[in-house]
Amino acid sequence: MDSHMYAAIEEARSGLAEGGIPIGSVLVHQGKIIGRGHNRRVQSGSSVLHGEMDALENAGRQPAKVYRESVLYTTLSPCSMCSGAILLYGIPSVIIGENRTFLGEEELLRSRGVQLTVVDDPQCKTLMDEFIAAHPQLWNEDIGE
Repeated sequence: MDSHMYAAIEEARSGLAEGGIPIGSVLVHQGKIIGRGHNRRVQSGSSVLHGEMDALENAGRQPAKVYRESVLYTTLSPCSMCSGAILLYGIPSVIIGENRTFLGEEELLRSRGVQLTVVDDPQCKTLMDEFIAAHPQLWNEDIGE
């Protein structure tokens, strides 16, 4: 497994251990992780701290050039909000752990020239399946149902 996807999965596991939703993400620039994060909606009482948003936040302010040279790894297909951030910052490539649990705005991202790779990682799928089975109300709250 790609070490960066492994890091995103470790972030997802950290979120789960904190009582949150197991979605993790890392932002990679020139082969180095510059931001890592996980969904902190529950832990922080936040409406916006999804895994991708947390990784971007933890990367801190970066020059536009850095984002345009980066790859975002995420354990789950990016939602509308996170896809908007990807487009806003011009991140050219996203590696997605799985998209069977939730299919985010992949069509939009592709239509705007973002290269997507879905690895269909069984660990990512299992984390989400087990979480959703144990906490369906929390999952439905997070995805707006």
